[in-house]
Amino acid sequence: MRKEPINRISPKGLKVWRLYGVMQSAVVLLIAVGAGVLNWWLEGPLWLLVIIITIPLLYTYVFVYLFPKLRWLRWRYEVREQEIELQYGLFIVKRTLVPMIRVQHVDTQQGPILRRYNLASITISTAATSHTIPALITSEADELRSRISVLARVAEDDV
Repeated sequence: MRKEPINRISPKGLKVWRLYGVMQSAVVLLIAVGAGVLNWWLEGPLWLLVIIITIPLLYTYVFVYLFPKLRWLRWRYEVREQEIELQYGLFIVKRTLVPMIRVQHVDTQQGPILRRYNLASITISTAATSHTIPALITSEADELRSRISVLARVAEDDV
């Protein structure tokens, strides 16, 4: 089996994923507060209140700390002359090879949160699929997009 790809995504990506986790946790917390108030108002059992308090705490730990860290540690990529290799996943690590000859176009994306952290994502499209490399520094994403575009044209010309 090949060595794993050498390039990592930006450490700022970890901050962005944690921020997404905080936003999701805030929604879960609001739902839990509503359920807690309803439980108190209806004079529900104490054990239910304990569960209502525990769920958002556990959710916050998992989606703000644990999953983003694992996701960042697993995410790797490498662009070679003939192919692009991606490695990602939380529990099941997936490795994908995208032949340059199959690349049809390459896009960069940058939403408001990624823009705040000077990050962008690259989407590599083939006829059948699309693959995304998330959370790259904007300048690095632009350079990588251009490099993949050139390599895809060269691979197409060689056929």
